[in-house]
Amino acid sequence: MTAGLENRMGVRLRWRDVDMLGHLNRSVDHELLEEGRGGLMSEIARMAGNSHAHGVFVLVHGDLDYHAEVRKDHEHVEVVVRPAHVGNTSLRMEHEVRLPDATVAASGTTIVVAWDPASRGKREITQAERAALVAAA
Repeated sequence: MTAGLENRMGVRLRWRDVDMLGHLNRSVDHELLEEGRGGLMSEIARMAGNSHAHGVFVLVHGDLDYHAEVRKDHEHVEVVVRPAHVGNTSLRMEHEVRLPDATVAASGTTIVVAWDPASRGKREITQAERAALVAAA
């Protein structure tokens, strides 16, 4: 992962997150990453002076590689999300789910597209958003 702004969020595992084998149901990783992305995007919106922290970007791609088991007895994980590349209309982010001992349990990338709720389509990243993203990446 690159240096710069990142969102680090501790997440306590919920009983419903764990399957019958006693480990994290892997579909939950995507929910955890959504929480991390939301925190990062809210911070970028704040830096850009945008009062609309939600709905500014939409998810268009996500990939995730699993490296280590997350067990019920871990009790919590850390989600780390940071910007990696800024395009004209999109942002690629790198993400990790880490165990309490900092072991990377899952890693990958997510791509979000700047979204115009009025036209219901993608839009150019504004100069203020770009400045915040470049400063963060």
